[in-house]
Amino acid sequence: MLRYTLRQLEYALAVQERGSVARAAAAFGVAQPSVSAAIAKLEEQVGLQLFIRHHAQGVTAAPQGVRFLAEARNLVALAQDLQRETDAAGTAIEGTLAIGSFMTLAPAFAPQIIAGFRAQYPNVKFRFEEGTQEHLFDGLRNGRHDLALLYSVDLPADLDAVSLAHFSPHILLPAHHPLCKRRKIALGELAGEPLVLLDVMPSRTYFLRVLAAAGVTPEIAFSSPSLEVVRGLVGQGLGYSILITRPHGDHAYDGEALAIRDIADETEDGVIVLASLRQMRKTRLAIVFEDYCVRHFEKLKGRS
Repeated sequence: MLRYTLRQLEYALAVQERGSVARAAAAFGVAQPSVSAAIAKLEEQVGLQLFIRHHAQGVTAAPQGVRFLAEARNLVALAQDLQRETDAAGTAIEGTLAIGSFMTLAPAFAPQIIAGFRAQYPNVKFRFEEGTQEHLFDGLRNGRHDLALLYSVDLPADLDAVSLAHFSPHILLPAHHPLCKRRKIALGELAGEPLVLLDVMPSRTYFLRVLAAAGVTPEIAFSSPSLEVVRGLVGQGLGYSILITRPHGDHAYDGEALAIRDIADETEDGVIVLASLRQMRKTRLAIVFEDYCVRHFEKLKGRS
């Protein structure tokens, strides 16, 4: 027999999400003592301290509570799946989906994907967050994200990943660069030129590996975690860059013209994936969204 209830789990997850017992109680329309008592009972039943109380500053999940709350989030989501299937005879797709995206992929793909999915399933709500690779890994592990859009570079063993698309890297040059007269450029021709590096993991590792495979040891003149800062520095003639993401319109924010050229060498593709935590069973909503993403990128490939 279960020693705790789904309602207790829902209260605990609400407290984790809102960082406050009072705000969680308000969200459920119940008295604050009711939530406090339910969480105290839950902690007693599972034998774990789930939260650290901060005087006048709300609560945060205790280290030993993070794993339990992640599992609890999965359990509650599955219970909600079962309820929706019962209510709608298994035909409705609704609920809330928490999506994370790698920071350079987010502006290029996430808005289209979310808008397209919402057009098909208007009863679905999204919680969306962009960040670094490590931030997304952490979000999947602690239950903050159901799925994450990222590159396949250095994925840990506790994640599953569905491949969505393969993209080749390209060379970004200021429009007045002499090599712009060429349609394809060998990376060796850039040896000795200043590199403007997109300096966020795993992009840094990937781009340096692409250059190393071509025998190029780059002279890094500037580095930035911002794609648009990198493009702006290149636009001002301060170096070249190697990138995968290509925004529409070959101009930097300040209007300077940019030139994109293919790489003549054989290079390692950048693989975009939709990742999930291996130990967590996917909800029906997550499975439908995953299938939608696969089809979305297939359509993009067909247009290229």
